[in-house]
Amino acid sequence: MNDLKMSYLATALCFLTACLIAAPLSAQEEPAGAPLVGEAEAEAPELTEEAEKAIERGLKFLISSQNKDGSWSSADPEKGGGGGYAIAGTSLGLMAFMVEGHFPGFGPYGKALDRAKDYLLKRSKDSPSGAMGVKMYEIGLFTIAMSELWGMTSDPEDNKEIQVALERIVEVILRSQSPLGGWRYAPRPDAGQDTSVTAMVFVSLASAREAGVLVPAETIERLTGYLRDQAFDEQRGGFGYQGKGYTIACTAGGVYAAQLAGNRDTEWVSAAINSLENDPKMFSRKDNGHFYYSHYYAMQAMVQAGEEHYAKWYPKIRDTLISLQQPNGSWQEKELDYPHKTPMSIIILGTPNRYIPVYQR
Repeated sequence: MNDLKMSYLATALCFLTACLIAAPLSAQEEPAGAPLVGEAEAEAPELTEEAEKAIERGLKFLISSQNKDGSWSSADPEKGGGGGYAIAGTSLGLMAFMVEGHFPGFGPYGKALDRAKDYLLKRSKDSPSGAMGVKMYEIGLFTIAMSELWGMTSDPEDNKEIQVALERIVEVILRSQSPLGGWRYAPRPDAGQDTSVTAMVFVSLASAREAGVLVPAETIERLTGYLRDQAFDEQRGGFGYQGKGYTIACTAGGVYAAQLAGNRDTEWVSAAINSLENDPKMFSRKDNGHFYYSHYYAMQAMVQAGEEHYAKWYPKIRDTLISLQQPNGSWQEKELDYPHKTPMSIIILGTPNRYIPVYQR
């Protein structure tokens, strides 16, 4: 790693020491925990040279594909031309750089990341309610990006704007929770609920809470009730989409949300972790239909499960992602692909850095 990159990473670490280290988002306060050392005999894997190169190629692809307005989006004309899923793509794009210690206003990517940040803040200001994007997925990803950006930019004036945008969007999420505990596509409590959206939204609340935004205990308790009593299938040991059953993506997202809600040591969460670890389709791009999305959650669920689980999981997904990277540095499998695959792959590969609080144990 060259001296220039080390200086940027050192800057990032200095900022992050002022942030809260991620702890489970539970109704009862728990002390913040550092990454576990010695919990198991397995040693936490470090970034390999091949993974570092794959990440850097991915970041360069993102820079080359950034829109003029600072966003990242789908190019599919059926999904909004050059702006399809721009809130999700831009939020994930920023996080992909942050995982490597790059932040708006700093280093070789500083100007590009400033444009991305400014794009998101403008979209927030232009929204009367603070809600934006196509579905609650995008609201959740925007929330994570804002909470992890707060206090991490080069311009102190940005902090207030980010705080306002973050607090507004958290209010949208809180009032959109179903009485039964989950969330669905629309930002309304009567929109229903499903495990996929619920996982994304609740992870974003965990991130916002670590940044200092209030998340009521009742919200957390209702979320736990939905996952445990409505979505968890005891027979299969996993989570269903809308009710009991099992899908890889819903089990990965559901278990990560449950861990952040303070249920890390429960039998039902342990059963879901076991199901993921023993699913023969998990690492097959052909058989796992939501491959990148499910591994985005599963990787962090293994971090939460402990060093032994993480040490066994990370090398497998690391090597699989390196093999799937395209010659241009992306993980898009076709030109008009969704914008989430490349940044999610970078976030997964960069897990050993543990720079973003919500991705720590």
